[in-house]
Amino acid sequence: MVPTPPDGRAGIDAALVKCLVAAQFPQWSDLPVRPVEVDGWDNRTYRIGDTLTARLPTAAGYVPAVAKENEWLPRLAPSLPYAVPPILGEGVPGEGYPHPWSVRGWLDGETAAPERIGDMAQFADSVAGFILALQRCDTTGGPLAGEHSWYRGASPAYYDEETRRCLAALDGRVDTDRAAVVWDAALAAEWRGTPVWFHGDIAPGNLLVDDGKLTAVIDFGTSGVGDPACDLVAAWGMFSGESREVFRRAVGQDEGTWARARGWLLWKCLLTLSGYIDTDPERAAVDRRLIAEVLADHDLFS
Repeated sequence: MVPTPPDGRAGIDAALVKCLVAAQFPQWSDLPVRPVEVDGWDNRTYRIGDTLTARLPTAAGYVPAVAKENEWLPRLAPSLPYAVPPILGEGVPGEGYPHPWSVRGWLDGETAAPERIGDMAQFADSVAGFILALQRCDTTGGPLAGEHSWYRGASPAYYDEETRRCLAALDGRVDTDRAAVVWDAALAAEWRGTPVWFHGDIAPGNLLVDDGKLTAVIDFGTSGVGDPACDLVAAWGMFSGESREVFRRAVGQDEGTWARARGWLLWKCLLTLSGYIDTDPERAAVDRRLIAEVLADHDLFS
């Protein structure tokens, strides 16, 4: 993980953003600046007036995403069925802030919390449609999976040592024997397909809805070109029952890809669970449930 400064915001606040905008984009200097209601970890986002946002990475490890998104979001947007952030300005370090940043157009909508979605099965079909449309985008010159994508789109084997440490730490507290079988199956299902575009973090906070329906997809910081298995994690992280079945059927993919997807979810849940199993019972319960579901999924489809 990239270390974040102790204040958790890398010294970023509305006053800094106001100074950066005034110095680099004087045409917007009179607009008010305020934080968004729901913010992320990798970047901080501020509203500039009613139609713009500033997006600033919180640490050096997140900086490669800035140039990547600036270059590729405008290229991908015409081929996608839902809106993605429009890039309106490319900021540079200044005013004591050390990283490049960007100005984007504001996208209306709310994050995809379950209570905001009218028909979860229909929503699952929409998310699958976005993933497939992204996979059809031209990959020529696209950024191959690697450090910039936190190795999403590469083999989950990159996190093998970390996963096995977590399995050892959680032995006796979750079904680590079955979990190890699922992890081994993910590593054995080596990907040999043609590289495609992937988002890398299909999650409720990166999907916007309006009137219960998907309208936009944001935060392409972990996107790239490679194995699409990481985008299938939404099957368990967002869906269940009928909506999971709809998503699985609509998005397709072969069994090897689903095996690697189970590995991606298992790695993340084991990692986070080992961090707060004794300190945050509510979050631990979510991870335990997801681990149990992915183990059951392996038993059902393998």
